[in-house]
Amino acid sequence: MIDPTTGSVGQFTGSAAGSQNDQNEALRGLDVSEFLNLMIAELQNQDPLNPLENSEILQQISQIREIDSTLKLTKTLDAVLLGQNLNSASALIGKGIRGLSSEGTPVTGVVDRVTVTDGVPSLHVGQQRVKLNNVGEILPSDAAIDGADSEDSAAVDDVEATEAAA
Repeated sequence: MIDPTTGSVGQFTGSAAGSQNDQNEALRGLDVSEFLNLMIAELQNQDPLNPLENSEILQQISQIREIDSTLKLTKTLDAVLLGQNLNSASALIGKGIRGLSSEGTPVTGVVDRVTVTDGVPSLHVGQQRVKLNNVGEILPSDAAIDGADSEDSAAVDDVEATEAAA
């Protein structure tokens, strides 16, 4: 059997695979191209007095096509998901958020920029990074400034006081 989620072969039904567990374990790591090479070798070296049934060959070809289609669909869906996540993340630039940083500490502030690492968008609030899925709340920008660290709040208060005096 071929595992459609990984594209690896779990059990090869032809005569080349045998029935021992060691051989089955060795076949689990095969990708589709290796599986095709193995199937071709099996067809070339099969016992002429006991050839594979057409139904077995068709079943194996069908499994290969199913795996290929599943892998293409997965890649397409991953790309669509990344696009949606980037769209959502970029819409948060300039908005306030409350969430958890990559280190697990609470972060509140205005999103400065967005980066993507290993297909996962991260929001940057000052020097801290918050993965998109770690955002717990989206705040109005002024509420984010009010809820920021005390140093940031003090700096905002100093700026406001300077502007009021001028």
